[in-house]
Amino acid sequence: MARLLAALVLCAAASFGSTRPNFVVVFIDDLGWGDFGCFGGKDARTPEVDRLAAEGRRFTQFYVNSPICSPSRCALLTGQHPQRWRITSYLNNRADNERRGLAQWLDPKAPSLARTLKEAGYATGQFGKWHLGGQRDVDDAPAITAYGYDASLTNFEGMGPKLLPLTLRPGEEKPGRIWADAERLGGPAKWMLRSEITSGFVDAASAFIDQSTTAGRPFFVTVMPDDVHSPFWPPVTDFREGKRGLYLAVLESMDRQLGRLFAKVRADVRLRDNTIIVLCSDNGPEPGAGSAGQLRGHKTQIYEGGIRSPLVAWAPRLLRGAPGGEDSTSIIAAFDLAPSLARLAGTRHEGADGEDASAALLGTSAHRRAKPLVWRRPPDRKNWPPALPESQPDLAIRDGRWKLLCDFDGSGARLHDLETDPSESRDLAGAEPALAERLTKAVLEWHRSMPPDGALGPTKPAAKKKR
Repeated sequence: MARLLAALVLCAAASFGSTRPNFVVVFIDDLGWGDFGCFGGKDARTPEVDRLAAEGRRFTQFYVNSPICSPSRCALLTGQHPQRWRITSYLNNRADNERRGLAQWLDPKAPSLARTLKEAGYATGQFGKWHLGGQRDVDDAPAITAYGYDASLTNFEGMGPKLLPLTLRPGEEKPGRIWADAERLGGPAKWMLRSEITSGFVDAASAFIDQSTTAGRPFFVTVMPDDVHSPFWPPVTDFREGKRGLYLAVLESMDRQLGRLFAKVRADVRLRDNTIIVLCSDNGPEPGAGSAGQLRGHKTQIYEGGIRSPLVAWAPRLLRGAPGGEDSTSIIAAFDLAPSLARLAGTRHEGADGEDASAALLGTSAHRRAKPLVWRRPPDRKNWPPALPESQPDLAIRDGRWKLLCDFDGSGARLHDLETDPSESRDLAGAEPALAERLTKAVLEWHRSMPPDGALGPTKPAAKKKR
């Protein structure tokens, strides 16, 4: 595999210099806004990410564009609302995707940040969870390289070379296999203990970085661990009691493994002075596992706890201001990263719904949004007992300090001032009727402009376990 990566990089290297910044995007699966120590978490030891934040900048008002994995990843890659591509919930088996009005995979014609940067001369590599096509019985999806990546190494939810998980509990002598049929979704496939798979992705990303640097080519690397997505498999020596205990053990192990990548970049002056690391989560935490801190809600919900993510940006030579700073003013979303990183690379990501927030990422100025942020709930998450025993709002919009949630017909509007009430506990719709009406109209207009999905009210759970 190392020879393949080297060939891909060396044959593409030409006249592109190394003065443009390198990019490493770490997109973590199901991490809570309040889990890292640098975001107020007290239950887990996360020294590697905390150090990254101490040397970089934290953003406390960063959002993803969906509270569930596949559409959140779609927005990150495309810079667009995932509704445009009919990816509005997690991609599952073929029948369940059809039932919920979802595409089977992301259309390769969609804008791709990887393709944008590749066309600008970057080496592009994807390492970790994909979940934008190629899972369960959907075995005819495009390869990850069809989206502009030179090389890829994924798990059981993507087409192409992969690392597959072995499981081991205390007292067991022989590990078990899960997702064994994923080998038919492309290879070569290597089996590793799930508790160590992030190291496998880090090693592959590090080799790709070395080859890109040797070739004199800037690189764009996405590292997407799925450690803190259930089921939780910490190191066999660190099994803990309860769901939360297992989650914390896995979180700490993931932090250690990611630290190897951060240390590599930090130790090489060629990388340290010209690499931007961006780290965040794809959505909020699973109930009973991660923590959203003071925020209301969790994964699958369009309350703050489901859509607000911790964001750390690290680039010692490029960041302005003192290290360890906090940006609590800029309201940024995942689909802003595509136009922002493209801008920093000296190119343009066409067709983006997101905005260029590159100045905020580098600390030169706060980002003031030109347009509100908007969300639509996953079509299969109006309710989902026991995790969602009550009906959930269908739409949300954030405009400045204000956030409104409502249903598809505009009913049930609830208005919150997030500057004074980040936990969304006080409904101000009655006190601010004109504002509530304006925001309701705006989010309904956006919703009606997007392709529909299967969000027709309460639905039954999918036949297979959600991912």
